[in-house]
Amino acid sequence: MYILGIETSCDETAASIIKVDRKTGKIVVLSNIISSQIEIHQKYGGVVPEVAAREHVLNILPVIDEALSKAKINQKNINLIAVTKGPGLITSLMTGMETVRTLAFAWDKPVIEVNHIEGHIYSNFINPESKINFPSLILTVSGGHTNLILMDKNRKIKIIGETLDDAAGEAFDKGAKMMNLGYPGGPIVSKYAAQYQQKHSNIPTSNIQLPRPMLNAANFNFSFSGLKTALLYQLQKDDNWTSRTDEYCFEYQQAIIDVLVGKTIKAAQKTGAKTVMLSGGVSANTELRVCLKNAVTQKLSKVNFLVPKHEYTTDNAAMIATAGFFTYLKHKTTNFSKLKVDPSLQLK
Repeated sequence: MYILGIETSCDETAASIIKVDRKTGKIVVLSNIISSQIEIHQKYGGVVPEVAAREHVLNILPVIDEALSKAKINQKNINLIAVTKGPGLITSLMTGMETVRTLAFAWDKPVIEVNHIEGHIYSNFINPESKINFPSLILTVSGGHTNLILMDKNRKIKIIGETLDDAAGEAFDKGAKMMNLGYPGGPIVSKYAAQYQQKHSNIPTSNIQLPRPMLNAANFNFSFSGLKTALLYQLQKDDNWTSRTDEYCFEYQQAIIDVLVGKTIKAAQKTGAKTVMLSGGVSANTELRVCLKNAVTQKLSKVNFLVPKHEYTTDNAAMIATAGFFTYLKHKTTNFSKLKVDPSLQLK
């Protein structure tokens, strides 16, 4: 079964072809093409929706053509098209959806609408390194979302924790902006934090003390707005903070990681999770991967830990195609005439 995935929820125009064995569910990614707009939006310090939409219009068909060419197939081989319905920027989503509407009509193909966050979740199902046992707990961390999601053996999902304000990725971006480091903030903060660790033999301590918001709260929700404010106050009090940028980045990143890891471990213990997964754009953060893996190994008995390969962490279409396959198994195709974006789409 060949599935074409299309992803245009924010500032990446992506198309992918996956081949799925219907009996075993084994997934082979034949192509995963991404046209990124990061360099365009860097000068604005964030994504400009109107600019993003125009770039999607320019790139969507060439990206799809490249995906088909690299996979060495044509539209006749495609059995299913999967497209991001939401959440995301409405004008970006519309570019992908209207393109798919046209292709589905012209090629006479069924379509699956995919929740972008489910796409991140299912990135862990692309040739996992270990078996996925259920119930599974998924920490999904991106620029707009920070969720703890429980998945049962029937792949039904339930949100058991979510951010009450800023998501972790958003906190990274805002922290970097306060320190005049540029955009996107996550990779930049991580780079400075790693430099600080290297200078302190990888077992660093910091004289800067930032809070770990809601770490000990009696729920699995998150809040990072207070951490952002605490960083601002620390910078305002420190006349020489620019000479300690690496230390500030280390402490800020570690505060975010401590909360993410602490909440995940508590949730896994309470729910009896047999697999812990990490997903979303922030899952590319090396220190978060290491800390969560170590915590699962040390504190959770006989629990598998999964994290996607780096190429499937940030927004991509292979994850959308994969999520589309598992949705297809539930017989949830949509006629091209009824396709509709939903920028505020919620997980169900």
